Amino acid sequence: MTNSRFWISLLAAGLLVVFVSGAVSAKEAPRGLLWAGCGITKKAFMAELAAAYEKKTGIKITLKGGGATRGIRAAAAGKIDIGGACRITIAGHPEERLAEQVPVAWDALAVIVHKDNPVDNITFKQLKRIYLGKITNWKQLGGRNAPIELYVRKGFNSGVGRTLRELVFADYEARFPGAKFVVKSSGPLEKGIVKNPNGIGVTGISSAKRRAVKVLKLEGHEPSYENIKNGSYLLYRPLYLVRRRGVENPAVDDFIRFALSKEGKAVIRRAGTVPYSDALVLVMKQLEQYKRASALGL
Repeated sequence: MTNSRFWISLLAAGLLVVFVSGAVSAKEAPRGLLWAGCGITKKAFMAELAAAYEKKTGIKITLKGGGATRGIRAAAAGKIDIGGACRITIAGHPEERLAEQVPVAWDALAVIVHKDNPVDNITFKQLKRIYLGKITNWKQLGGRNAPIELYVRKGFNSGVGRTLRELVFADYEARFPGAKFVVKSSGPLEKGIVKNPNGIGVTGISSAKRRAVKVLKLEGHEPSYENIKNGSYLLYRPLYLVRRRGVENPAVDDFIRFALSKEGKAVIRRAGTVPYSDALVLVMKQLEQYKRASALGL
Protein backbone atom coordinates (compact mmCIF):
# COMPACT_ATOMS: atom_id res chain seq x y z
CA MET A 1 0.00 0.00 0.00
CA THR A 2 1.40 3.43 -0.97
CA ASN A 3 1.37 5.90 1.89
CA SER A 4 3.63 8.65 0.50
CA ARG A 5 0.80 11.11 -0.09
CA PHE A 6 -0.06 11.11 3.61
CA TRP A 7 3.48 11.85 4.78
CA ILE A 8 4.15 14.49 2.10
CA SER A 9 0.92 16.23 3.10
CA LEU A 10 1.85 16.20 6.79
CA LEU A 11 5.33 17.57 6.15
CA ALA A 12 3.97 20.32 3.89
CA ALA A 13 1.36 21.15 6.49
CA GLY A 14 4.06 21.43 9.12
CA LEU A 15 5.88 24.00 7.02
CA LEU A 16 2.63 25.92 6.61
CA VAL A 17 2.19 26.09 10.37
CA VAL A 18 5.77 27.25 10.93
CA PHE A 19 5.62 30.10 8.43
CA VAL A 20 2.07 31.41 8.90
CA SER A 21 2.19 34.77 10.66
CA GLY A 22 0.55 38.17 10.72
CA ALA A 23 -3.15 38.96 10.80
CA VAL A 24 -5.97 39.42 8.34
CA SER A 25 -8.49 42.21 8.77
CA ALA A 26 -11.88 42.03 7.14
CA LYS A 27 -13.26 45.27 5.71
CA GLU A 28 -16.46 44.65 7.61
CA ALA A 29 -16.85 42.77 10.86
CA PRO A 30 -18.52 39.43 10.09
CA ARG A 31 -21.65 38.45 11.96
CA GLY A 32 -20.18 35.11 12.92
CA LEU A 33 -18.68 31.89 11.65
CA LEU A 34 -20.04 28.35 11.43
CA TRP A 35 -17.76 25.42 12.32
CA ALA A 36 -18.78 21.76 11.96
CA GLY A 37 -17.03 18.43 11.99
CA CYS A 38 -15.12 16.03 14.19
CA GLY A 39 -16.46 15.81 17.74
CA ILE A 40 -13.04 14.86 19.09
CA THR A 41 -11.54 18.01 17.56
CA LYS A 42 -14.28 20.04 19.22
CA LYS A 43 -13.48 18.52 22.60
CA ALA A 44 -9.72 18.71 22.11
CA PHE A 45 -9.48 22.46 21.58
CA MET A 46 -12.19 23.98 19.42
CA ALA A 47 -14.68 24.92 22.14
CA GLU A 48 -11.98 26.71 24.15
CA LEU A 49 -10.45 28.32 21.06
CA ALA A 50 -13.81 29.63 19.83
CA ALA A 51 -14.59 31.10 23.26
CA ALA A 52 -11.19 32.82 23.44
CA TYR A 53 -11.57 34.21 19.92
CA GLU A 54 -15.04 35.57 20.68
CA LYS A 55 -13.73 37.24 23.83
CA LYS A 56 -10.90 38.82 21.84
CA THR A 57 -12.83 39.90 18.73
CA GLY A 58 -16.53 39.77 19.55
CA ILE A 59 -17.02 37.31 16.68
CA LYS A 60 -19.05 34.25 17.65
CA ILE A 61 -18.21 30.85 16.19
CA THR A 62 -21.14 28.45 16.23
CA LEU A 63 -20.04 24.84 16.71
CA LYS A 64 -21.83 21.87 15.16
CA GLY A 65 -20.96 18.17 15.03
CA GLY A 66 -21.26 15.65 12.22
CA GLY A 67 -17.85 13.97 12.15
CA ALA A 68 -14.63 14.44 10.22
CA THR A 69 -16.14 13.61 6.84
CA ARG A 70 -18.78 16.30 7.24
CA GLY A 71 -16.15 18.79 8.38
CA ILE A 72 -14.04 18.16 5.28
CA ARG A 73 -16.78 17.94 2.67
CA ALA A 74 -19.03 20.71 3.96
CA ALA A 75 -16.08 23.10 4.15
CA ALA A 76 -14.94 22.09 0.64
CA ALA A 77 -18.45 22.72 -0.68
CA GLY A 78 -18.74 26.10 1.04
CA LYS A 79 -21.67 24.96 3.19
CA ILE A 80 -19.82 25.93 6.38
CA ASP A 81 -17.09 28.45 7.08
CA ILE A 82 -14.65 26.13 8.85
CA GLY A 83 -14.51 22.37 9.22
CA GLY A 84 -12.91 20.22 11.87
CA ALA A 85 -11.24 16.94 10.96
CA CYS A 86 -9.11 14.22 12.53
CA ARG A 87 -8.10 12.61 9.24
CA ILE A 88 -6.50 13.71 6.00
CA THR A 89 -8.54 14.00 2.81
CA ILE A 90 -8.94 10.78 0.84
CA ALA A 91 -7.72 10.59 -2.76
CA GLY A 92 -10.41 9.64 -5.25
CA HIS A 93 -13.20 11.48 -3.44
CA PRO A 94 -13.99 14.56 -5.59
CA GLU A 95 -16.13 16.07 -2.81
CA GLU A 96 -12.94 16.47 -0.77
CA ARG A 97 -10.75 17.89 -3.54
CA LEU A 98 -11.26 21.55 -2.59
CA ALA A 99 -10.65 21.03 1.11
CA GLU A 100 -7.56 22.81 2.43
CA GLN A 101 -6.46 21.36 5.76
CA VAL A 102 -4.44 23.23 8.36
CA PRO A 103 -3.03 21.05 11.18
CA VAL A 104 -3.54 22.71 14.54
CA ALA A 105 -3.00 20.06 17.23
CA TRP A 106 -2.20 16.44 18.03
CA ASP A 107 -4.63 13.89 19.48
CA ALA A 108 -3.93 10.36 20.68
CA LEU A 109 -6.15 7.37 20.07
CA ALA A 110 -7.02 5.84 23.43
CA VAL A 111 -7.90 2.19 24.06
CA ILE A 112 -10.77 2.37 26.56
CA VAL A 113 -12.49 -0.24 28.73
CA HIS A 114 -15.01 -0.24 31.57
CA LYS A 115 -13.71 1.55 34.67
CA ASP A 116 -13.79 -1.70 36.71
CA ASN A 117 -11.77 -3.75 34.21
CA PRO A 118 -8.60 -5.03 35.96
CA VAL A 119 -6.49 -4.97 32.75
CA ASP A 120 -4.09 -1.99 32.67
CA ASN A 121 -1.93 -2.44 29.57
CA ILE A 122 -2.24 -3.73 26.02
CA THR A 123 0.28 -4.19 23.19
CA PHE A 124 -0.15 -3.30 19.53
CA LYS A 125 -0.13 -6.99 18.69
CA GLN A 126 -2.84 -7.80 21.25
CA LEU A 127 -4.98 -4.91 20.04
CA LYS A 128 -4.66 -6.11 16.45
CA ARG A 129 -5.61 -9.65 17.45
CA ILE A 130 -8.72 -8.40 19.29
CA TYR A 131 -9.89 -6.58 16.16
CA LEU A 132 -9.23 -9.67 14.06
CA GLY A 133 -11.20 -11.87 16.46
CA LYS A 134 -8.14 -13.90 17.51
CA ILE A 135 -8.26 -12.79 21.16
CA THR A 136 -11.79 -13.18 22.45
CA ASN A 137 -11.59 -13.49 26.26
CA TRP A 138 -10.28 -11.05 28.86
CA LYS A 139 -8.49 -13.93 30.55
CA GLN A 140 -6.08 -13.97 27.58
CA LEU A 141 -5.00 -10.46 28.63
CA GLY A 142 -4.73 -11.23 32.34
CA GLY A 143 -8.26 -10.17 33.15
CA ARG A 144 -11.50 -11.91 34.12
CA ASN A 145 -12.86 -15.00 32.42
CA ALA A 146 -15.33 -13.02 30.32
CA PRO A 147 -15.89 -12.41 26.60
CA ILE A 148 -14.28 -9.38 24.98
CA GLU A 149 -16.98 -7.22 23.41
CA LEU A 150 -15.38 -4.94 20.84
CA TYR A 151 -17.00 -1.66 19.74
CA VAL A 152 -15.95 -0.27 16.34
CA ARG A 153 -16.89 2.70 14.18
CA LYS A 154 -19.02 2.09 11.11
CA GLY A 155 -17.39 2.46 7.69
CA PHE A 156 -13.82 3.22 6.64
CA ASN A 157 -13.69 7.04 6.58
CA SER A 158 -13.83 8.01 10.25
CA GLY A 159 -10.74 9.66 11.67
CA VAL A 160 -10.40 7.02 14.38
CA GLY A 161 -10.92 4.14 11.95
CA ARG A 162 -8.41 5.37 9.37
CA THR A 163 -5.72 6.12 11.95
CA LEU A 164 -6.22 2.73 13.59
CA ARG A 165 -6.03 0.93 10.24
CA GLU A 166 -2.89 2.87 9.33
CA LEU A 167 -0.90 2.60 12.56
CA VAL A 168 -1.97 -0.85 13.75
CA PHE A 169 -2.83 -2.70 10.52
CA ALA A 170 -0.94 -0.69 7.84
CA ASP A 171 -4.02 -1.26 5.68
CA TYR A 172 -6.77 1.32 5.12
CA GLU A 173 -9.09 -1.46 3.90
CA ALA A 174 -8.68 -3.72 6.95
CA ARG A 175 -11.88 -5.25 8.29
CA PHE A 176 -12.60 -6.04 11.91
CA PRO A 177 -14.23 -9.47 12.29
CA GLY A 178 -13.82 -9.26 16.07
CA ALA A 179 -16.42 -6.52 16.33
CA LYS A 180 -19.42 -7.15 18.59
CA PHE A 181 -21.00 -3.69 18.21
CA VAL A 182 -20.75 -1.37 15.19
CA VAL A 183 -21.67 2.25 15.98
CA LYS A 184 -21.99 5.39 13.89
CA SER A 185 -19.76 7.71 15.94
CA SER A 186 -17.41 7.96 18.90
CA GLY A 187 -20.18 9.11 21.26
CA PRO A 188 -22.16 5.84 21.20
CA LEU A 189 -18.90 3.86 21.36
CA GLU A 190 -17.81 5.64 24.52
CA LYS A 191 -21.26 5.49 26.13
CA GLY A 192 -21.48 1.77 25.40
CA ILE A 193 -18.20 1.04 27.15
CA VAL A 194 -19.18 3.16 30.15
CA LYS A 195 -22.02 0.68 30.73
CA ASN A 196 -20.46 -2.59 29.50
CA PRO A 197 -17.99 -4.37 31.86
CA ASN A 198 -16.75 -6.48 28.93
CA GLY A 199 -16.44 -3.65 26.41
CA ILE A 200 -13.36 -2.31 24.65
CA GLY A 201 -12.89 0.23 21.90
CA VAL A 202 -10.68 3.00 20.54
CA THR A 203 -11.51 6.71 20.57
CA GLY A 204 -9.71 10.04 20.87
CA ILE A 205 -8.12 10.79 24.24
CA SER A 206 -9.59 14.30 24.14
CA SER A 207 -13.01 12.72 24.25
CA ALA A 208 -12.19 9.67 26.40
CA LYS A 209 -10.89 11.71 29.32
CA ARG A 210 -14.34 13.26 29.69
CA ARG A 211 -15.98 9.86 30.18
CA ALA A 212 -16.13 7.49 33.16
CA VAL A 213 -13.92 4.90 31.45
CA LYS A 214 -10.49 3.39 32.01
CA VAL A 215 -7.79 4.26 29.48
CA LEU A 216 -5.31 1.43 28.96
CA LYS A 217 -1.60 1.95 28.59
CA LEU A 218 -0.32 1.00 25.14
CA GLU A 219 3.03 -0.81 25.13
CA GLY A 220 3.47 0.45 28.71
CA HIS A 221 2.84 4.13 27.90
CA GLU A 222 -0.24 6.14 28.85
CA PRO A 223 -1.60 8.78 26.42
CA SER A 224 -0.60 11.70 28.63
CA TYR A 225 0.19 15.20 27.33
CA GLU A 226 3.95 14.66 27.69
CA ASN A 227 3.90 11.15 26.17
CA ILE A 228 2.00 12.42 23.15
CA LYS A 229 4.33 15.41 22.75
CA ASN A 230 7.52 13.36 22.97
CA GLY A 231 6.21 10.50 20.83
CA SER A 232 6.55 7.72 23.38
CA TYR A 233 2.80 7.08 23.02
CA LEU A 234 2.67 6.09 19.35
CA LEU A 235 -1.02 5.96 18.48
CA TYR A 236 -1.72 9.59 17.58
CA ARG A 237 -2.85 11.78 14.67
CA PRO A 238 -3.11 15.48 13.71
CA LEU A 239 -6.30 17.50 14.19
CA TYR A 240 -7.17 19.94 11.41
CA LEU A 241 -9.10 23.07 10.66
CA VAL A 242 -10.51 22.93 7.14
CA ARG A 243 -11.40 25.71 4.71
CA ARG A 244 -12.42 25.83 1.05
CA ARG A 245 -9.38 26.00 -1.19
CA GLY A 246 -9.03 28.99 -3.51
CA VAL A 247 -11.75 31.11 -1.90
CA GLU A 248 -10.80 34.31 -0.07
CA ASN A 249 -12.48 34.62 3.30
CA PRO A 250 -10.63 37.08 5.55
CA ALA A 251 -12.74 36.17 8.58
CA VAL A 252 -11.86 32.48 8.28
CA ASP A 253 -8.20 33.27 7.65
CA ASP A 254 -8.10 35.51 10.71
CA PHE A 255 -9.46 32.78 12.97
CA ILE A 256 -7.01 30.21 11.62
CA ARG A 257 -4.15 32.62 12.17
CA PHE A 258 -5.38 33.11 15.74
CA ALA A 259 -5.39 29.32 16.23
CA LEU A 260 -1.75 29.13 15.07
CA SER A 261 -0.61 32.20 17.00
CA LYS A 262 1.22 32.24 20.33
CA GLU A 263 -2.05 33.21 22.01
CA GLY A 264 -4.04 30.47 20.29
CA LYS A 265 -1.49 27.78 21.10
CA ALA A 266 -1.62 28.81 24.75
CA VAL A 267 -5.38 28.22 24.69
CA ILE A 268 -4.85 24.78 23.14
CA ARG A 269 -2.28 23.85 25.79
CA ARG A 270 -4.62 24.94 28.58
CA ALA A 271 -7.23 22.60 27.09
CA GLY A 272 -4.74 19.76 27.64
CA THR A 273 -3.93 19.29 23.95
CA VAL A 274 -0.54 19.48 22.21
CA PRO A 275 -0.31 22.25 19.56
CA TYR A 276 0.85 20.92 16.20
CA SER A 277 3.97 23.09 15.93
CA ASP A 278 5.10 22.07 19.43
CA ALA A 279 5.81 18.54 18.22
CA LEU A 280 6.64 18.46 14.50
CA VAL A 281 9.01 15.57 15.21
CA LEU A 282 5.91 13.39 15.58
CA VAL A 283 5.48 13.33 11.79
CA MET A 284 8.56 11.15 11.36
CA LYS A 285 7.84 9.09 14.48
CA GLN A 286 4.45 8.25 13.01
CA LEU A 287 6.12 7.10 9.80
CA GLU A 288 8.26 4.78 11.91
CA GLN A 289 5.14 3.37 13.57
CA TYR A 290 3.55 2.76 10.15
CA LYS A 291 6.61 0.72 9.20
CA ARG A 292 6.34 -1.24 12.46
CA ALA A 293 2.65 -1.88 11.78
CA SER A 294 3.57 -3.21 8.34
CA ALA A 295 5.83 -5.78 9.99
CA LEU A 296 3.50 -6.58 12.89
CA GLY A 297 2.57 -10.25 12.94
CA LEU A 298 -0.37 -12.04 14.49
